[in-house]
Amino acid sequence: MRLKIPQFLLALVIVGGLMLGGCSGQQSASNNASPSSNATSAATEASTKTTTEASSVSQNTNSESIPGMKDLPRLEGKATVVMTVKGSPITIEVDGTNAPYTAGNFVDLVQRGVYDGLSFHRVVRQPQPFVAQGGDPKSKDPKTPAQLLGTGGFVDPKTGTERSIPLEIKPKGAQQPVYSKTITEAPVLTHKLGAVAMARSQQPDSASSQFYFALADLAFLDGNYAVFGNVTQGMDVVNKIQQGDRIDSAKVTQGAENLKNGGK
Repeated sequence: MRLKIPQFLLALVIVGGLMLGGCSGQQSASNNASPSSNATSAATEASTKTTTEASSVSQNTNSESIPGMKDLPRLEGKATVVMTVKGSPITIEVDGTNAPYTAGNFVDLVQRGVYDGLSFHRVVRQPQPFVAQGGDPKSKDPKTPAQLLGTGGFVDPKTGTERSIPLEIKPKGAQQPVYSKTITEAPVLTHKLGAVAMARSQQPDSASSQFYFALADLAFLDGNYAVFGNVTQGMDVVNKIQQGDRIDSAKVTQGAENLKNGGK
């Protein structure tokens, strides 16, 4: 069923907030963007998606043409991550088959212990279920001002700079994902209830460590944000997450051997 006009406009505002919450330190201009300007960007992007004819997959950028991609962690296959929130486990299947770099980044950060102790700084359930978003390293310090939460990313200790990963979305029927831009084709990994995806700023290649759980089917986000996994057990725990709740721990329980270029 198509969204009614008021629901669609509400969705654009919510998406704008998601983009603001996904800002990385490398995108200072986006960090200072107001929710209204982000919503406008989202509206433009959504309009383009619905009116632009789907482009040929063969013309899309591939990973070999993006500088630094070969050095990023990647997951060759699948892995299982168990994330514990307030003492209760959430089992996540991470899909490196269809999103190798996005999945690899997440598994690498889990293995580094980056998510342990971080909070969910943004949880939206009203007026309709949307997302539970966390993963900002700044949230580890309980003294961090609330207005700064949602602006941080993982700083690689080897380089001293924030790691950013390209937007990575694989269209159905394609041999490999499309990088660094949104798509109009239907993706393999969709924003179904329980999907796990990366937050980002207005810049496509700005995702770092922040992720979100989809609290409902959010098809209007498909093709715009990189889904890399889904909750297989513990959705009841996800549905109870409140803003400010912290991740006790996150552990890779299966598939760690599929991670390449990971480090600690």
